[in-house]
Amino acid sequence: MSKLFKRTKILATVGPATNSEEKIEEMIMAGVNGCRLNCSHGSNEERDQQIKWIRMAAEKKGRSVAILQDLQGPKIRLGVLKDNHLDLRADDELILESKEFEHDGGMIVPVQYNLAEKVKIGEPLSMFDGKVKSEVIEVVSDTAIKVKILNNGFIMSRKGLNLPETDFDGDILTPKDLADIEYGVNSDYDYVSLSFVQSASDIQKLKQLLLSYGSTAKVIAKIETKKAIESEQNLEAIVEAADGIMVARGDMAVEAGAEVVPIIQRKLIAMCREHSKLCIVATQMLSSMVDNPEPTRAEVSDVATAVIQGADVVMLSDETANGQYPVEAVKEMKKVILYTQNHSRIASISGMPVGEKSKVYDAISAAAARLAERIDADVIICQTASGMTATTMAAQRPNLPIVSVTPNQRVANQLALNYASSAFCRSYSEDFGIKLAVELKKSGYLQTKEGQKDLLAVIVSGDNNKAGTDTIKIRKI
Repeated sequence: MSKLFKRTKILATVGPATNSEEKIEEMIMAGVNGCRLNCSHGSNEERDQQIKWIRMAAEKKGRSVAILQDLQGPKIRLGVLKDNHLDLRADDELILESKEFEHDGGMIVPVQYNLAEKVKIGEPLSMFDGKVKSEVIEVVSDTAIKVKILNNGFIMSRKGLNLPETDFDGDILTPKDLADIEYGVNSDYDYVSLSFVQSASDIQKLKQLLLSYGSTAKVIAKIETKKAIESEQNLEAIVEAADGIMVARGDMAVEAGAEVVPIIQRKLIAMCREHSKLCIVATQMLSSMVDNPEPTRAEVSDVATAVIQGADVVMLSDETANGQYPVEAVKEMKKVILYTQNHSRIASISGMPVGEKSKVYDAISAAAARLAERIDADVIICQTASGMTATTMAAQRPNLPIVSVTPNQRVANQLALNYASSAFCRSYSEDFGIKLAVELKKSGYLQTKEGQKDLLAVIVSGDNNKAGTDTIKIRKI
């Protein structure tokens, strides 16, 4: 049995509260498997330094850690407001102007996107996380629109806008995103997440762009728009096109309604499991811990529900980016994961996992998972070059640890977020999986059952000179 057997992984956002070598190391030592670097805030130079700290901490822990570049996308934000505040009342008319100017405190306010090219009269527009509702009533010029305020409230500088019924027509990679991608391909990112995805073509465009730069980063689709979830066919097409999905519950609630979020979450986790894709559940999982040292009971239940549904990853946002208790939030999340997985079974899905690459991978992984549980094995070891064997194995949701070993450090980093998988990079040999198991047993990371001397392992492997996995072995170590 693994000493630290946490099957659902933790992705933590790095921000002002954790922007130091010490805090990043503390989070990783506490149980973080991946770090999210948000391109909406901070500079590229700051993110380069954070990447160095993450890699140093991962090396110190002796484990691979994934790094995710989160693109801002068309996250439309207000500009800088005078005194960082503007009161609004129902029936006020507000002009949103994309040309650069200094706000004087009046009803013409700066916005960081030209909405005049996209919106239609009558479309809803929400500001400040939905706190202020409005409706588009006029396109004033080539760069400005006018909205009618529907409720009393206030707005602040750089707060976000949501337009749930506006069609951005595939224009979701902004000039800022393109600049961040160009810079990021020369940085050490394992994943790139695309915000406000509306269709599978959005994912395909980003994949083609990354390929043109020679990047091996995988693409995560953030599901947060009304258009993305308008039909099950569109949603499934996005899942199939992406390498993984993030259930971005914050903007989804504003765009589509809070009541749809639990149903879409359950549906997306099941789809990802059926298609052998990574699934991340994000936003407000332990949000009260931004200011408090303990989570609410509802938050604990929320994390446990994601674990039971079979999510690969649960994510911390403001809790670790801006919160007063970032390391404590990681520890609390880990505690909930461990208790839940040790006292409840993962929910079943309607179909068997079927990956996009090869039925052979899925058949071998399914057979190995059943075999490991039948013989009460201690561990499944996946020897993998591309990571596909370990990915399809994780999709089976076995009730025991998966140790993945690969000669490619990028693949090891990416597998760090896969369900139940501890990923290691080692030089290739025919038995490098067995050698790693011996090493982990000596270190105490892998432990035998009480009263037993040997570690019982199921090893899934193939010939490095041929394509694909083709062998299952049982070994005592």
